[in-house]
Amino acid sequence: MVFAESIQKKFPGFETALTEQMELDAKFRQIPAGTELIRPGQFIRSTMLVLDGLVKVYREDGEGNEFFMYYLKPGDGCALSMTCMVGQETSNIAAKTVQDSEIIMVPLEKMDAWMNQYKSWYHFVVKTYRDRFEELLQTLDSVAFRNMDERLEFYLKRHYKTLGSKIIPITHQEIAQELNSSREVISRLLKKMAERGKVKLNRYNIEILDL
Repeated sequence: MVFAESIQKKFPGFETALTEQMELDAKFRQIPAGTELIRPGQFIRSTMLVLDGLVKVYREDGEGNEFFMYYLKPGDGCALSMTCMVGQETSNIAAKTVQDSEIIMVPLEKMDAWMNQYKSWYHFVVKTYRDRFEELLQTLDSVAFRNMDERLEFYLKRHYKTLGSKIIPITHQEIAQELNSSREVISRLLKKMAERGKVKLNRYNIEILDL
């Protein structure tokens, strides 16, 4: 019952019967940082829930450029993998671990069965869809209605909120990739933010001062 106890801590809304069933039917994987979990064009056979660590979900074009969408934190489920599973479609997103992570993999047939069997699972799936939809709307608004300096500030705020730390371990090049910009543009904007006392630029991280 070790995994059932861990699930209950990170997903306290789940019924006891569901956590016990999950321990029997789901797969539990400990995955090192930097591991690809989902790639574009892949058929999704299971959805994932995060017990520990951090997972980045993003879009990727044919030239290897990335567009950051959102993070999955402990207690989160991946709405887009759920959608692909239900429609039995290939994935149009990518996902990889940012930190060493512990993931619960729920097979398609169990996800469907649990929707009818457990109210807590049904409500969790619906809430996951809603939360991710709202987050994607925020990202869309950022792209459509904000200048790059505003997008950069929005991006840093999201990372600060997700990581729960003022120290964001990321390079200028990584930010440029995730915002579909150039390193030169991002470095220039970060320098202006640093001059205004909003951030402090370190070699391998950015420290949030006043956003």
